[in-house]
Amino acid sequence: MEQRKLGRTGHKSSVIIMGTAAFWSIDQQGANEALDLALASGINHIDVAPQYGNAEEVTGPWLAAYRDRFFLGCKTLERRRNPAMIELNRSLKRLNTDVFDLYQMHAVCTMEELDAAFSPGGVIETMVAARDQGKVRYLGLTGHGMLAPAVQLAALERFDFDTVMLPINPRLFADADYRRDAERLLAVCQQRDVGVMAIKSITKGPWADKEHTYNPWYEPYDTAQQIADSVRFALSLPVTGLPSAADVRLLPMLIEAAENFTPLSADEQETLIAARAGDALIFDGPQGVN
Repeated sequence: MEQRKLGRTGHKSSVIIMGTAAFWSIDQQGANEALDLALASGINHIDVAPQYGNAEEVTGPWLAAYRDRFFLGCKTLERRRNPAMIELNRSLKRLNTDVFDLYQMHAVCTMEELDAAFSPGGVIETMVAARDQGKVRYLGLTGHGMLAPAVQLAALERFDFDTVMLPINPRLFADADYRRDAERLLAVCQQRDVGVMAIKSITKGPWADKEHTYNPWYEPYDTAQQIADSVRFALSLPVTGLPSAADVRLLPMLIEAAENFTPLSADEQETLIAARAGDALIFDGPQGVN
């Protein structure tokens, strides 16, 4: 599987990152099987968060034997210093590690949330302290919602984050404001050597009244061709990699799409954006979902 440098971290991450949101309610055997597949396929980067159900509890036991083979990124939804430090130490213990390669301020979707994180006693103080103490190596920021790229641009003006993570897919790029801000963000990240990870790459749309046949709160594409097109779109942009979707059943098709990846031309990108422009947006505002 192709590897790309994750910005100034210097790590050559696999273009598919093992997204443990898929481990929300999985048992240890199911997690082990997914992680074994990831390892065998050349995936060398794991994305985990304490908010992902029992992801930390099932990833930690498996990871103990392979810690040196993976770049490990964790996250926090806490916005205050002390609760965030408590959570960080708990995550380290659960994941059987002394250090996270990347620690991310998770799901900062509005300017108000960004202000809270940077206020006196905010979570940014935890992140810097943890880096100074050697508990984390690099610091990042994640977000979703229609304001994600704009908020991340503002965040990079306040702090020199090492990575960002945001939604990227053809339907979002059909929205003129989202595309403008996302392209500006990608350009700034290239200039400053900030690593970029793309989430929601295989999103089809909101479930609405449909039966939920997969775990994610959004409906994912689930055919090989649809997933291949979606992966090609995201990886044709200046991003490092894509965390896998929140259902282990989709992991084999994501791996196959990455192994067969060829970049889309600019015209092919525009064609795919136009083809999906009529689909429903996954987000109905800064944070909300349809």
